[in-house]
Amino acid sequence: MPNRLHPLTGDHSDYDALLSMIGNATVVCIGEASHGTHEFYRERAKITKRLIEEKGFTIVAVEADWPDAYRVNRYVRAMSEDADAIEALDGFRSRFPTWMWRNADVLDFVGWLREHNDRSNVKTGFYGLDLYSLFSSIEAVIGYLEKVDPEGAERARRRYGCFDHFGDEAQSYGYATAFGIAKSCEDEVVHQLTELRRKAAELANRDGQIPPDEFFYAEQNARLVRNAEE
Repeated sequence: MPNRLHPLTGDHSDYDALLSMIGNATVVCIGEASHGTHEFYRERAKITKRLIEEKGFTIVAVEADWPDAYRVNRYVRAMSEDADAIEALDGFRSRFPTWMWRNADVLDFVGWLREHNDRSNVKTGFYGLDLYSLFSSIEAVIGYLEKVDPEGAERARRRYGCFDHFGDEAQSYGYATAFGIAKSCEDEVVHQLTELRRKAAELANRDGQIPPDEFFYAEQNARLVRNAEE
């Protein structure tokens, strides 16, 4: 049988065979045997860096909540007010498991990605694939509307206020509505998303001081609230 083992020596050439196998693939999935293990995170970062530098990949999509990861995305693209990578990862404090992404290996990678983007004409983004951060996405939608449409922000507060009885426990909301103990918030979140989309052009151009991706970010969070409610 051909040799399937490639020893890792710490040399830059460790993953040459893997990069060769990847060839011209446009999507590469990198797994792990356990969450939060230093060795896996370190080696995954090495592979990801080479994919970006040598294969031209421009999207890093991770198993993390959309709003927390998008804060990192803004930082690595020099579009945020975060002073450094530590601050950019601060969103991962709010919900278990914080150690999955707020750790030294990810911190190093985020710092590297910012430096890479600063010297590159083609920017690489950082995005979260998890779509159930109900309450942090509600905060993001309201926060955006407070900047561009205070009256709209107040309407959003009233609609999303449907969830107030459950604190930060989305699971409790699910149980209560499934068993008919509480009213579903489906209509409220759908109405909020519909209003945001209807006013898209107006909101996106209302204030030139707001980064151009702000409306996109808010709309995705409004969609996420709808998905999370469901």
